[in-house]
Amino acid sequence: MNLTVEDLAAIDDKLSGRHIDLDPSGYFIIYLDRAAGLIYAKHFTNVIDDRGLAVDPETGKVIPARLKVERTHTTVFSGRTAKELCVKIFEETQPCPVTQLDHAAYLGREFVRAEVALVTGLEYVQD
Repeated sequence: MNLTVEDLAAIDDKLSGRHIDLDPSGYFIIYLDRAAGLIYAKHFTNVIDDRGLAVDPETGKVIPARLKVERTHTTVFSGRTAKELCVKIFEETQPCPVTQLDHAAYLGREFVRAEVALVTGLEYVQD
């Protein structure tokens, strides 16, 4: 069976709606700096409460997933490629700011999407 681009997008969209457990060591906001030719990943810490929600460790307030929140990041990583960014985060940073394999896999996929957008000029919106 030959899959079309539309088929792949439909599979991806369906899987994006599944439940995931949040990483207790934090989350990343990924964005591009086209002028510099870089992919950035800001790391923020969080605590997971008994409901499985991410909360700000300083305020105890739930961190909304879709709203803009003013928080201070703990670290900013940057790279020219997805691989360069992954090496910095997963191999060179100790302790590693990612503690769950599904989170690491998600970040790898997002970094590749960001890299493609950077090279092609397409818009990048983190999933």
